[in-house]
Amino acid sequence: MAEPEFRATGVRIGKRLRSLTRAGQVRISDGRLELLTSYGSEIDSAPLQAVRASKPWFGPDDRATADLNGKRYLLTLGDHDPAPGEPGPPAARRFIEAVRRAAGRGD
Repeated sequence: MAEPEFRATGVRIGKRLRSLTRAGQVRISDGRLELLTSYGSEIDSAPLQAVRASKPWFGPDDRATADLNGKRYLLTLGDHDPAPGEPGPPAARRFIEAVRRAAGRGD
């Protein structure tokens, strides 16, 4: 398996008002976006061409939305990138940029 193009751990993943996991993982690898639980079980995945990632209109800077397979997930990542060597999820902005770059939709 190739090295993931983007990986974030400690991500809160929710669907509408329901929290699916408070310490999940988001991974972009081999042209797919995968949402995983803290144990590594798959919540959902889709090819990047079928994924839309954006920032909610109203909300903190640490949130992003991802539309996969007709479902909208709310991802709570970090509000800023952690210092090198420090634990913590990357910024939501970096996630959105990684999805667009990996799908070939802009630089």
